[in-house]
Amino acid sequence: MAVPSSLLLLILAATLSVAVAYDPLDPNGNITIKWDVMSWTPDGYVAMVTINNYQTYRQIMAPGWTVGWTWARQEVIWSMVGAQATDQGDCSRFKANLPHCCRRTPAVVDLLPGVPYNQQIANCCRGGVLPAYGQSPSSAAAAFQVSVGQAGTTNRTVRLPRNFTLLGPGPGYTCGRARVVPSTVFLTADRRRKTQALMTWNVTCTYSQHLASKYPSCCVSFSSFYNDTIVPCAKCACGCDAHKPCVRSEREGKRLAVTGKKHDANAHGRGNGVAAAAAMAAPLLQCTQHMCPVRVHWHVKLNYKEYWRAKITIVNFNYRMNYTGWTLVAQHPNLDNITEVFSFDYKPVVSYGSINDTAMFYGLKYFNDQLMEAGPHGNVQSEVLMRKDARTFTFRQGWAFPRKVYFNGDECQMPPPDSYPYLPNAAPPAAASLVGSAVAMAALVFFLMA
Repeated sequence: MAVPSSLLLLILAATLSVAVAYDPLDPNGNITIKWDVMSWTPDGYVAMVTINNYQTYRQIMAPGWTVGWTWARQEVIWSMVGAQATDQGDCSRFKANLPHCCRRTPAVVDLLPGVPYNQQIANCCRGGVLPAYGQSPSSAAAAFQVSVGQAGTTNRTVRLPRNFTLLGPGPGYTCGRARVVPSTVFLTADRRRKTQALMTWNVTCTYSQHLASKYPSCCVSFSSFYNDTIVPCAKCACGCDAHKPCVRSEREGKRLAVTGKKHDANAHGRGNGVAAAAAMAAPLLQCTQHMCPVRVHWHVKLNYKEYWRAKITIVNFNYRMNYTGWTLVAQHPNLDNITEVFSFDYKPVVSYGSINDTAMFYGLKYFNDQLMEAGPHGNVQSEVLMRKDARTFTFRQGWAFPRKVYFNGDECQMPPPDSYPYLPNAAPPAAASLVGSAVAMAALVFFLMA
């Protein structure tokens, strides 16, 4: 029986959508949105919504997360604590006690720090910033309370919201369907009594860098003590057309950045929050050959008898953004034997049992956990001391350089392998081929003259 071509295309599309959201260094990473119905009301329910970031090294930075969904019927949001809907919508059918939001597709954002206590709830009000679980497990969650009206009032009559969306803060996340799961169990403060939600459903969202952006957001360059060659980021590594115009001087960059902030403030004042958020997210980059917002430089610095040392430098070329709570992930076979990291915090990333070849680096609190905007202070750096493994260690064929590098959860563009710095006594393949050609030509000349 022949399979219809339309069905094959549908299966292929579904397979690709799953594949692009898979991160081999964090295969189980996701953001889970959990709804716990805590009580019933005369026309609906009160739910506690918790957003858990289970990603090892990918956080959500300012201006923060936005969660959206589509109501199954004509539900409304009567009130919220710890978050707010960005648009009230048309509530003209209500004569008194207007709901907080009447839109069928509400978009909800976190409250800013410093709001009155009667608007706060545990794990709220951080401006939508959500740290990575591997970096800060205790704060990798956000929560808000929502009172829903014109909805079901029992487990049988409640209709789950659908078409969930998550911006973090831009695109890249794809959310699955809401699924009813066993009710969440809570412990009282004295831990002597258990209570449970009346009903619980989960929504799982996964990230795809391909959906977030057409181009990478960072690139990697290399250098070493044993070779004078500095391998730069590839030309247009992050797309030369994607970040026009660019800034050629620091003075011009600061002037345009200040102008952009004033424009954002005016947009907020006119109530055009979407335009302001888009303007804030648009990078203002220093003109470089790679045109990447961030460059990671790996320098093989020193060689000892039993150890070797690498220096890592992260440079920000964006005049409109500083990266608070940044993370850097590198994959290298010798990262399983780190002796000391001098100016960063470090955690191993063990995704596959005993394979320990990946490390996550991040800044020290109040010291260098913020990568400032482009300029003289727009860089952070550290050195990593590693013990050699005599069975595998070598400086040949680019072994001392990382296999993969991620910044803030996005994979960086690596230089081509044939451009890596090589040992002085080990000619690269191109040079070897030239030598071979020269020998062959000399032999041919000798043969003709004989």
